[in-house]
Amino acid sequence: MTARWYDGNHFTLLENGEEFFPRVFDTIAAARKEVVVETFILFEDKVGLQLHEALANAARRGVQVDVTIDGWGSPDLSPQFISSLCEAGVRLHVFDPGPRPFGLRPNLLRRMHRKIVVVDGETAFIGGINYSADHLADFGPEAKQDWSVQVRGPIVAEIHRFAHAALAAGSRHSPMRRWWRRRREARSSPDQLPRAGTARAMLVTRDNGFHTTDIEKQYRLAIRAARKRIVIANAYFFPGYRFIRDLRRASRRGVDVVLILQGTPDMAIVKVGATALYSHLAKAGVRIFEYCDRPLHGKVALVDDEWSTVGSSNLDPLSLQLNLEANVVIRDRAFNQHLYEQLDQLMHKSCKQVNYEELEQAGWLHVLRSFIAFHLVRLYPALSSWLPRHRPRLAPAMPEDLRPACAVPQKETG
Repeated sequence: MTARWYDGNHFTLLENGEEFFPRVFDTIAAARKEVVVETFILFEDKVGLQLHEALANAARRGVQVDVTIDGWGSPDLSPQFISSLCEAGVRLHVFDPGPRPFGLRPNLLRRMHRKIVVVDGETAFIGGINYSADHLADFGPEAKQDWSVQVRGPIVAEIHRFAHAALAAGSRHSPMRRWWRRRREARSSPDQLPRAGTARAMLVTRDNGFHTTDIEKQYRLAIRAARKRIVIANAYFFPGYRFIRDLRRASRRGVDVVLILQGTPDMAIVKVGATALYSHLAKAGVRIFEYCDRPLHGKVALVDDEWSTVGSSNLDPLSLQLNLEANVVIRDRAFNQHLYEQLDQLMHKSCKQVNYEELEQAGWLHVLRSFIAFHLVRLYPALSSWLPRHRPRLAPAMPEDLRPACAVPQKETG
């Protein structure tokens, strides 16, 4: 599938689980025909149980429900949780659940990291929020800060088609049948959906086949075209050499380049990797802010007054080189302004700015670490090509004793 622009869309920015979960659950509750969900993490906590109830209720009233989870990101769902979904008619798929010698997943670094919902082919959600209670503020200091968008308009048909293509690609259909289905879907037109707004939008994905660098390319195109401002809020920031070079060049030609990164990391190594690049970026005039209220989990950015992106892709080697990811790129002044206001408020109320003078006074150990880390980043794309690749594979998730009764054949959906 080649990414293309679609006019006439409307995007609603949803911040954290407080805004995201009720909107998704209400939309599923109103579903008439179909619900398709992809998520990296589904936990059996209060949020996961709410999703479970919404999906099971939809399936019981005759809605076709397909849910795909990552086998590593969602490893501990109980047999009761799975079987009750199955008995209600939900088809729960596990991405790449193959054999685990010694309890390990050999291709751990290649994960289905997307977060997509499509309901009735008319409304979609896409972003970085998983189905777990740590996306709610009442979780405590470890609650995550993140965003998603609700989407209406012609691009929803593109997201819908992509979600079905992912189900077909991972199914046990013959190669010829999968090829014919992809060809048929490629001919369908998203323009059949009515216009819902003024936003121009593109669905951009990353896989280990034909779209290995598409998300990174869209970022870099926007950065190179920037004339006024660039604001990137990203949880895991450790991109490649060319990405860093583009940011430095933008700053040196007068663009206000701002990075909002983790100050309270959920993984210590993440901050080590990011801080290794601080001096290199700050020297070129890039302003760096660390978000300190709680772990930053967001993957959003804006350039100038029109371009924005929201999705599942971090700016680190896992997302840019290994994971399966999905972002929307949006051209809309109103959405861009709204996202900017949220990020600007975040910067001023919850962030501390990294001081360049303090970075310059760092000792030789910090300089050595920065040098090594920077050149590892530069070499990473070549090194990652040696890691094992795999064809996406889905398997039904259900206890073995329920498999004969609950294995529903894959329904062809055009």
